[in-house]
Amino acid sequence: MRTRSRVTKEVPERSVSGVEESEIRAGQSVELLKELHILTRDGKLNQDSRRKLKQVYHLFQFIEKLLLELPAHDGGITLADHGAGKSYLGFIIYDLFFKAQSSGHIYGVETRTELVEKSRALAARLGFDRMSFLNLSVAESAQSEQLPDRIDVVTALHACDTATDDAIAFGLQKHARSMVLVPCCQAELARCLTQHKALSLSRTPLAELWRHPLHTREIGSQLTNVLRCLYLEASGYQVSVTELVGWEHSMKNELIIARYTGQKKRSAAQRLQALLEEFGLAELLCSRFQLK
Repeated sequence: MRTRSRVTKEVPERSVSGVEESEIRAGQSVELLKELHILTRDGKLNQDSRRKLKQVYHLFQFIEKLLLELPAHDGGITLADHGAGKSYLGFIIYDLFFKAQSSGHIYGVETRTELVEKSRALAARLGFDRMSFLNLSVAESAQSEQLPDRIDVVTALHACDTATDDAIAFGLQKHARSMVLVPCCQAELARCLTQHKALSLSRTPLAELWRHPLHTREIGSQLTNVLRCLYLEASGYQVSVTELVGWEHSMKNELIIARYTGQKKRSAAQRLQALLEEFGLAELLCSRFQLK
């Protein structure tokens, strides 16, 4: 596998409109950071924006490593950012990586029309001409002709509830080489556990883990991400799970990174099925977790 390498020219630290350059990555557009309201108009960082910049850079480090691992191919690297919101992540990735490439494209997928329009306008002002912003849900994007048949990298940062599952389904359909997911508001399984709670309590003492509503929500969230990881492993991905930022910043903190190896783990598929059956969720094998 061929990898890209970049040489960063070292420059002495100096102030950029009141901001120490050591806080901003080399090559980063100060104008972009102002447009994203990470920097004030006079180039200053407050405590909240400094925290936001640190989080985005931390996530970018993981994504940059995946981008550099990808083999070169015609048309360049493609990346789809689901639940893009104001597209902080997409713009940072483009500015720090894609801008230096001669090809490649980023697609931002977002349902809120006003955010899509603002992102399009900002990309035009900055000359980021290999960025597209699509007014679609994650589920709709899988069927949209506005995206290519293959996407190299799929990201979903705080895509709410089942939108993360839709992003995984999108990645599988598009033969993604890598997926970077930060799940949020996993409520679907909690609802299912609640519906079957009486039957589960009569069947197994494990149901005590989700007898109380607060525990139902917590177990549902944890179980959702465990099942997602098993599903990715069963689909041919190597999966790692880590923290995105410190717990003092966000409780929605779990970062799932999946790299495609093509080696489908039969044991992962078996454990996925066993867990669904144990928790009374076997019907999800026909919808959410379709094993092949």
